[in-house]
Parts: sequence; C-alpha cells; structure tokens
Amino acid sequence: MAAQNAKVPIAIFGSGAGSNARAILEYERTGERAFSIELIITNRAEAGILSVAERFGVRSAVLSPRGFSTEDAYAAALIELLCGIELVALAGYLLKVPSVVVAQFRDRILNVHPALLPKFGGKGMYGIHVHRAVLAAGERCSGATIHLVTDDYDAGPILEQVRVPVYADDTPESLMARVQAAEHMLYPRAIERYCRRYLKQHT
Repeated sequence: MAAQNAKVPIAIFGSGAGSNARAILEYERTGERAFSIELIITNRAEAGILSVAERFGVRSAVLSPRGFSTEDAYAAALIELLCGIELVALAGYLLKVPSVVVAQFRDRILNVHPALLPKFGGKGMYGIHVHRAVLAAGERCSGATIHLVTDDYDAGPILEQVRVPVYADDTPESLMARVQAAEHMLYPRAIERYCRRYLKQHT
C-alpha cells in the first residue's frame, strides 16, 4: 500500500511556451497530489517554459543534442540530469527522446498529443501541423491523447483521451486553441491517476 504522503518525482520536458507545464504545475500546487514537479528540461535557451519554471520555483536545465558529439553522450547527460526522477512528462517537446533514455524509463515517460491517436500521429505531426491535417481530412471530431512513449513516434500505449468538436468555420488556430484547453484539463489529471497507480505498485 502506498505511503500516505508519497509523491512521484517528475521532470517535464518542453520546447515551447510551456502552457501544459503551467497547467500541470498549477494543478500540483492546488491540492494534495501524488506527484511533485522537480525539474523542467528544454532544448531551447529561449523557450518560454523556462519562465514557467522560474515562476514556480522549479529547477530547470537547457540541454540540446547540438552540444554533444554523439547521441550517446547526449543521452548520458540527460540520464544524469534525471537522477532521482521517477517519471517524465513530455509537454510540447519537439525532440525524439533517445532510445537509451526510453529504455531506462520504460513505461515511465508520458506524452500529450493534440489529436485522437492513432490518427494524425507520427513524425512531423506536432503543433499546428496536426490541426491543419485534421481540417484537411474533414474530421468532425479531434481531441487530445495521453500515451506512453516508445521508440516510435506517437505509437505507445494510449492511456487517456478527450474528444473535442471540430466546427465548420474552424481554422487551424481556433482548433488548436480548443484542443490546448482540453489538454490543460486532461494532462494534469491523467498524470495524477497514473502516479496513484504507480505508487500502489512501487511502495
């Protein structure tokens, strides 16, 4: 049985403004949660997610594969940074996580994708590109998916999904805004549910 005050230490990876990271942190700070955000990692020194980390007093780091001669060296640096972290949450992270990191954190890396996987996933399907593809396909419904990360883009087991209507007058931008709002509601709660199950299994 999980200890009453046990928390899963989490690192968030992001490359952009950090809206999902902010939603997760706001959720974490407004109740007794099963997780604690201990670290934010980005590959871009100018990423807005660093301001989110500063606002919430969370340790942050900038780490890009461009600073390393090999992927193995980059992966080793990531693993060193992740010492003490039990779970990783990808939140708008635009790089593929190295295979050795995925293997070390097997079934402990979550991602949020702005569509109803398995539709509209795969390499190159991120951000506004996803919403353009949804509209081009004439879909009546889109949404957000929380899934586990594997070595293949957007192919890991699906944990949770939420559906979002597509309207006739939608633009990629208006659909993106509606899906992001759904992500901000779904992702923190999906992390909480996953961490509660994790604690029951590991404490």
